[in-house]
Amino acid sequence: MSAAASHIECRQGDIARQDDIEAVVNAANAALRSGGGVAGALHRAAGPELAEACRPLAPIQPGQAVITEAFGLPNRHVIHCLGPVYGVDEPSDELLADCYRHALELAEQHGITSIAFPALSTGAFGYPAAEAARIALATVLAILPSCPAVKRVRFVLFDAASAELHQRTLTALGRRD
Repeated sequence: MSAAASHIECRQGDIARQDDIEAVVNAANAALRSGGGVAGALHRAAGPELAEACRPLAPIQPGQAVITEAFGLPNRHVIHCLGPVYGVDEPSDELLADCYRHALELAEQHGITSIAFPALSTGAFGYPAAEAARIALATVLAILPSCPAVKRVRFVLFDAASAELHQRTLTALGRRD
């Protein structure tokens, strides 16, 4: 399947409430523990079993991804990615791209047909939003042809401005889904 046959969408919403998606991506910390932002929201919604499942998989390095069950979330799986801290973890662009690449590869390996991403590294890790959106969307577009199981990719953004930025970036990269 080509990337053109896959559906990519950008919308404002709550990553912990994507009940029509098989796997959600956690903007994880190295210890795979609950925290603020996306990690806190997903851990709260999933329940304490998520922390138990994560414990033996930690620590992870920037750019890495691991997968667990989703427990109390409405999804089958959570894919945990550690994005780079902007200005600290280098090369930050490659490490950020690795997050999206490794998450899609895990989805493919597990036969996951739909996946939802937050804007990795743009919160507490300080990645500039426009640059992060360009890297995320360009990487997803490049990797999707090698992930035929993945039919739908959703970017779930916290606010309207982020959703609009991602949609504009997707359009600029040549997709109008």
